[in-house]
Amino acid sequence: MKISSLQENLKQGLSIVNHIAGKNVNLPILNNVLIEVIDGKIKLITTNLEIGITSYVRGKIEKEGKTTVDSKIISDYISLLPNKKIEIELSSDNLKIKSENYKTKLKYQDAEEYPLIPKVDSENYYKVNTEEFRKALSQVVFAVSTNENRLELSGVYFGLESNKIILAATDSYRLAEKEIKAKKEGGEENKKIIIPAKTLQEIIRILSSIKENSENKDTNEMLIYFSDNQVLFKIGATELVSRLIEGQYPDYKQIIPGNSKTTAIINKNELIKAVKASALFSKTGINDVSLDFPGGKNQTVLTAESGQTGESVVEINSSVVGDDNGVVVNYRYLLDGLNSIDSENIKIEMIDNNTPCILKPEKDDDQIYIIMPIKQ
Repeated sequence: MKISSLQENLKQGLSIVNHIAGKNVNLPILNNVLIEVIDGKIKLITTNLEIGITSYVRGKIEKEGKTTVDSKIISDYISLLPNKKIEIELSSDNLKIKSENYKTKLKYQDAEEYPLIPKVDSENYYKVNTEEFRKALSQVVFAVSTNENRLELSGVYFGLESNKIILAATDSYRLAEKEIKAKKEGGEENKKIIIPAKTLQEIIRILSSIKENSENKDTNEMLIYFSDNQVLFKIGATELVSRLIEGQYPDYKQIIPGNSKTTAIINKNELIKAVKASALFSKTGINDVSLDFPGGKNQTVLTAESGQTGESVVEINSSVVGDDNGVVVNYRYLLDGLNSIDSENIKIEMIDNNTPCILKPEKDDDQIYIIMPIKQ
């Protein structure tokens, strides 16, 4: 194997793939990056057996071949080299890296020992806007469950339809749902899959990195391929493949309240400040804050009381329609929901203090966030 490439190309490719190459005691080769030069392409590959990431790097190929080297060492070393051409050559006993006045030799492990990345059928796929998808993921993935007893709740539900994808996540205490436009190519009419939260957090990281470093129009759209137990994300020169979570996602639509009795429209930033102020006086371990909507008054009252710290009352202007109403919620869940909604004003809908309350953007119907009440 003998190749040459610009330092910035190698640096970006390695930064994308090396994040999942951790310290694996049982299978040390997983700490390595696989450098594969085949069919006229330079590929950098890493896997942790759950997720596999491939980054295609532009460069000149003199001789094909493949090897694996310590991901952290090569990434750290490449990032310190001059922003010039880098030559990489595989010899019988080491990997030689040369750039201007820098020369190094790295120990390597045989590429044949490296696990294979699963292949995913490329006939059925969805096309989405990259930035819309990244934003949608960040608006739901925080709500997944960390309880390993219910594996299906540790991922995000994807409802794949002909012209849209519905994303949903819940930990039984709150639920986040977001709908985005998508173009479907081939395959079944509708499909439901569950993608692990760790996979989607990795996608968010990669998309954020690509957004910062790329002006390439190829990265404006992302392709999502799927098979019975694998999903593949393709964006520009990067591919990520992951297993799917097996199981049935709960029918969360059942817990979404129907007609509300009270609706309030509140400035988001004012509400966030009021919640944070009230939170200082919530009971430790319960994190309770009361939201009250007095009938006939255009205001929302937030209260919290603790025997240790005292009490707080915050009144903020809002547009309230409907019955005199109120609910007690966990302020952490409330703040998570408020921060996930990209809208100047928030709409809060509720029936009574025993049913979930709904948060949504004032003007859009493509996102909802539901919080279960704390029953007194």
